[in-house]
Amino acid sequence: MKVTVKRELLLWARNRADLTVDALASRLHVSADRVTEWEASGELTLKQLEKLAKASYTPVGYLFLNEPPTESLPIPDLRTVGNRQLARPSPNLLDVIHICQQRQSWYRDFLRADGARPSEFVGSARVGDDVVRTAQAIREKLHFDIEARREASTWGDALRMFIDQTDAAGVLVMCSGVVGNNNRRKLDPEEFRGFAMTDPLAPLVFINGADSKAAQMFTLAHELAHIWAGESALSDVDARSRPAHRTEQWCNQVAAEMLVPMAMLSNQIDRGNGLEHEMSRLARFFKVSTLVILLRIFESGVISRAAFQRAYDAELQKLKAKRKGSGGDFYLTQAARVGRRFARALIADTLEGRTLYRDALQLLGISKVDTLHELGRTLKFGV
Repeated sequence: MKVTVKRELLLWARNRADLTVDALASRLHVSADRVTEWEASGELTLKQLEKLAKASYTPVGYLFLNEPPTESLPIPDLRTVGNRQLARPSPNLLDVIHICQQRQSWYRDFLRADGARPSEFVGSARVGDDVVRTAQAIREKLHFDIEARREASTWGDALRMFIDQTDAAGVLVMCSGVVGNNNRRKLDPEEFRGFAMTDPLAPLVFINGADSKAAQMFTLAHELAHIWAGESALSDVDARSRPAHRTEQWCNQVAAEMLVPMAMLSNQIDRGNGLEHEMSRLARFFKVSTLVILLRIFESGVISRAAFQRAYDAELQKLKAKRKGSGGDFYLTQAARVGRRFARALIADTLEGRTLYRDALQLLGISKVDTLHELGRTLKFGV
């Protein structure tokens, strides 16, 4: 069955997915000439159109519109390059936010049905509030002070503790480097590192798992500052950057102070030691990454910005070289991707018959009931 669509919509779909003619043709297993022919005429079969939509991550209904739609982000975009806001969001980013909105909506309804009360910490601060007091409030709520971190052997263990404590406090934490469970749709840390979706009942933080583990700790702390301020936001937080937006500046300051209190750092730092030695020693003491320590050493005035940038770039390359593959246990990975708090609630509700298996599988991004049951066993459910 032949269909005719607007040529500009076919061009828009390909450009939206950042694909060349050759790249799209390869995905569709057709010649580049065939794709060019479609884009010139707007004529192709319905089956070809459906395959093109799938290959370009475009809702097929969009291709029957009269003109390309304007796709806007559903949360405030605080990412900037210089002082300019970034251009069109990728399909991967849009789809990840949409997935998180669905999960947050389900969890909000779940809590309402259970008679839960709003979280007292969401919106308990305002952008511009005292950084030290706000950071202290977050540490106390999460039970993630320096003494608690001493239980962790490494800063990697401390990151897992940080996520678990945030989850226990009532914040949904989802960490993934792909869209859903599609390992072909990898997220780009250069586009975004995380986002916060504030809600009185179901606050949510998403961490781009494609980013380095060292960066993820700072991202989580930064997004929690957004939750405390009661403001949803998409961020490209980077410890090296000086954000143009006032909110991002404040969240960066709160994150740094929350992880490494400046007063404590000042008492611990030994200016007689070399920078590399102090980075490693202080990272072990505070149980944070060397990148966070380097930022705080710079902010303490011990080194110049130029020296900080050089040292940061060198340390980042060193950490990337040590980075291991993404293998591991599927069920533990899945629990991290959807968040343990969310997964436990959804599986429990499904086993009790209040949520349909069909809906639970869709929200978890899996296709088999057996997989849901095994995920439940991983999360210590008796299924």
